[in-house]
Amino acid sequence: MQRVLIIEDEKDIAELERDYLEINGIESDIAATGEEGLKLAAANSYSLILLDLMLPGIDGFDLCKKLRATLDVPILMVTARKEDIDKIRGFGRGADDYIVKPFNPNELIARVKAHMARYDRLTKRDKKLNEIHIRNLMMDLDSRRVFLDNEEKIFTAKEYDLLYFLASHPNIVFTKEHLFEQIWGYDAVGDNTTVTVHIRKIREKIEENPSLPQFIETIWGVGYRFRK
Repeated sequence: MQRVLIIEDEKDIAELERDYLEINGIESDIAATGEEGLKLAAANSYSLILLDLMLPGIDGFDLCKKLRATLDVPILMVTARKEDIDKIRGFGRGADDYIVKPFNPNELIARVKAHMARYDRLTKRDKKLNEIHIRNLMMDLDSRRVFLDNEEKIFTAKEYDLLYFLASHPNIVFTKEHLFEQIWGYDAVGDNTTVTVHIRKIREKIEENPSLPQFIETIWGVGYRFRK
C-alpha cells in the first residue's frame, strides 16, 4: 500500500490530511517537527511527503532541501503563505508542488494521487531502462545478473559482456571478428575460437536445446545474431 509522510505541527490539519488519505486507501505517518520528519523519512519508505513550511525548529524550506538530498519521492508543500517568492523558494529547494491553506481536501488528494502516479510511472520506466527483457530471458544491467524463467544463471564477465552486446542489438548479424573486437578490445587476428567457445557456453545456460538455439542463431558463413 502507498504511504505518505505528513510533516505538520498543527494537529488538526495533520489529522485531517491523514483521514482523507486513509479514506482514499493511502496510509500515512505524522511528524510534528522537522527533526522527527527527517528521522521517519530515513527509517521508512514513502511514496510522497506532505510538508508544512511553518514548522518549529528547522523550517520547511531547509527541511525540503535536506529531504531532497537523499530522497527522490514527490514533496508537496502545504502552507498558509501565498507569496510567489515563497513558491519559488520552495521549488528551488526541491518541492514538486505547492498548495495553500485553507485547502479543499479533495484537491489535496487529487494532487497527491497525481504526483504518486507520475512518480510510479517514471520509476517503472527507469527500471525498464536498466533491464533487458526478451521472452523468458531478463538481464539486470545494474547488477549484471541474468535470469531465465526467473532462475538466475551464472555468467563469467566476458560471457555476460558478449550476451549483453548481442541482446542489446537484436536481429543484427555480427561477424566473429567484430564480436571479438567489441568484447575483448583488440584485433581478432583471424582467431575465432574464443568467440565460438563463449557462444557455446552462453547457449548451454540460456537455450533449452543448445543444438537448436532460439536466442543466439548461427548465420553460416557470416557470424551470429540474437533473435528477439
